[in-house]
Amino acid sequence: MENNIQIQDSHGRGHSYLRISITENCNLRCTYCMPAEGIALTPKAHLMTADEIITIAQTFVNLGVNKIRLTGGEPLVRKDAAAIIQRLGKLGVELTLTTNGILVHDFIDTFKEAGITTMNVSIDSLQEEKFNQITRRNYFDKFWENLELLDANGFQLKLNVVVIKGFNDNEIVDFIELTKERNIQIRFIEFMPFDGNQWNKDKLVSYADILTQVNYNYSAEKVERMIDKPNDTAKNHKIASYKGSFSVISSVTNPFCSTCNRIRLTADGKLKNCLFSNTETSLLDTLRAGGDIEPLIYQNIKSKFAMRGGMDDDAKFQNPKLFSQNRSMVKIGG
Repeated sequence: MENNIQIQDSHGRGHSYLRISITENCNLRCTYCMPAEGIALTPKAHLMTADEIITIAQTFVNLGVNKIRLTGGEPLVRKDAAAIIQRLGKLGVELTLTTNGILVHDFIDTFKEAGITTMNVSIDSLQEEKFNQITRRNYFDKFWENLELLDANGFQLKLNVVVIKGFNDNEIVDFIELTKERNIQIRFIEFMPFDGNQWNKDKLVSYADILTQVNYNYSAEKVERMIDKPNDTAKNHKIASYKGSFSVISSVTNPFCSTCNRIRLTADGKLKNCLFSNTETSLLDTLRAGGDIEPLIYQNIKSKFAMRGGMDDDAKFQNPKLFSQNRSMVKIGG
């Protein structure tokens, strides 16, 4: 199916992976994702309907997209999420989602019917007090209950952990220990700058920092560097004797832009060719006007910068004036 990719940027990168945000709403208020005061939600009339999501998704599939991930906000808070998942499951592509896990108990059968076998679940602390602090909510027990439910139903799980210095960087080994008896992957994510998340370099725990801690704590064990899949955002490792694995997504210190195959569609129907891009193309306006969105897709992807939305050096990337021009993460789609 890779040979059918028709969406290429000016740097020769083919784009076969579409991430669709189906809502800006979330039942958590994670500090790295959403400003403490919350966000002004886009009026419902300006958001994609289920039919519009399917129409746009089908257009991308016709152009060679073979993987779709649903994001939010929290995708499962949308009232018609189950119907959207079921309809997307009929497009013949790999379908998955990123969720905070709080509502998955209501969707187990839906996931199976749609052919979903893998999903990313976000958790940033194994300690209840910290979990509640970073999410600004009290769903710790429900999270673990649902994680066990997903595991018992055979879903392949990746746990997303945003690592923040002085907050949860002392839990790196605790997270890796989860992989000892479970075939799961822990994905440590470098803290990235977005509007309203109070990012600064002092809070960054880098890929090198994480590996230093891992190698120190597992000096008696073999830490294996695994072979990364094509277009993989993560640098993958495992402790030799453990069932699962761990990886690091190093968007700040070691960006993976050269092999990026990702396209992002926001809940209000705007196309972003990079997570860090501050320019967007509205597909929804043209679709509602009866126009052809394919030329817009090609034009948007052709304009993609080689690295991080044009912030190709650390000085630009860490400039608050530049990253504050972008949306907050919850309005982009995780």
